Amino acid sequence: MISVVIIEDLEDYRDALTQLIMNTKDLTLLKTFSNAEDAKSELLLLQPDVALVDITLPGISGIQLVKYLSHHIPKTLSVICTVYGDDEKIFQALEAGAHGYILKTSSREKITEAIFEVVNGGAPMSGQVARKVVQAFRKKEVDLHLTDRERQVLELLAKGLLYKEIAAQLNVSPETIKKHCFNIYEKMHVKNRTEALNKYFGKK
Repeated sequence: MISVVIIEDLEDYRDALTQLIMNTKDLTLLKTFSNAEDAKSELLLLQPDVALVDITLPGISGIQLVKYLSHHIPKTLSVICTVYGDDEKIFQALEAGAHGYILKTSSREKITEAIFEVVNGGAPMSGQVARKVVQAFRKKEVDLHLTDRERQVLELLAKGLLYKEIAAQLNVSPETIKKHCFNIYEKMHVKNRTEALNKYFGKK
């Protein structure tokens, strides 16, 4: 069972997410919050698997809350759920440690899929968001001494694909992809996928 918390200030949308989680098999809703301050005071005790976080919260922003979670409750995977699809918000959220970024215009199915995907090692993103991430990847003018294949793997990681999915797309073994990722992390002096993407897509 995957435990979920919701941090959303709009009551109607919070209620809709509540019903969605409660009616989805293998998901359990621990609690909902209308602001980040209340969430911070309880999340250390709740230790949820996934936090669905809105960006525009009263007081402490959703991005600030994600940063807090990534430092203090690293087991909790943060998925931004917002109306904002602009580049600045996306990369601020990723830099803060968000594991996924979906838009509120996403279908109910896409939102629940995002929860299962992030728990299974993916980085769920709405199609519009993923395209912007890839575009930023292509525009990024920085030489990290990566090979063409390593850049290709990094681009597929940015789309939220799992190792086995990347391996299938590139017609190689998952072990080969793991080796590529190890080399990427070594060259970029990072420890994991999130740090690699944040560093590569970081502001110039």
